[in-house]
Amino acid sequence: MKIKVSSEQAVLQEAQTVLFEHMGPAKAARFLAAWRQGAGDYLVIREELFAGETVDTLYEKVLKYQQDQ
Repeated sequence: MKIKVSSEQAVLQEAQTVLFEHMGPAKAARFLAAWRQGAGDYLVIREELFAGETVDTLYEKVLKYQQDQ
């Protein structure tokens, strides 16, 4: 079995395309500007966002979210 791995640049380009298609140019540009600033310490933020979570609890939340859509 072969797995094709996209380049980092290809993934970023695809993400930008999706953002522009679904958010529109103005919102996508604002998002990208804020995202690239990179404010804060991700490790601290991650601990706050996912405190008390496990892979199983997050999986259940994803399933519930998908069912609610």
